[in-house]
Amino acid sequence: MKVLVLNGINLNMFGKRDPAQYGTATLDDINASLQQLAKELGVSVECFQTNFEGTMCERIHQAHADQVDAVLINAGAWTHYSYGIRDALAILKCPIVEVHMSNVHAREAFRHVSVFSEVVKGQICGFGVDSYLLALRAAVSAAQFK
Repeated sequence: MKVLVLNGINLNMFGKRDPAQYGTATLDDINASLQQLAKELGVSVECFQTNFEGTMCERIHQAHADQVDAVLINAGAWTHYSYGIRDALAILKCPIVEVHMSNVHAREAFRHVSVFSEVVKGQICGFGVDSYLLALRAAVSAAQFK
């Protein structure tokens, strides 16, 4: 089983940006934790990060061509306004799990809305690095039972 993990704008700054919200784990730390859990679950995980919206859309298009089995996405701020990424995600035939380190529903009002909500299987937020690990478990389970 192939799972693609997509990280969007500014998430390469985890560990440096707003540690009160996001903690001190870096994106490399998160990716390492995902790889460790993937090994335990017997799945393959590829992690990808970009600060360019078009590049994110192109990677999603490639995921469709590659027929990945599941996708985790933390698009950062794009979650709240990128209809381009939303439309790219809608092309996928596999389960998509939206993930956020912070509890977006306990933050600024603009963060309460996800333009992806209609095309994702579900959303996991508020558990820091564990949000990613919970999302991987959910994505694997959803892919197995789709």
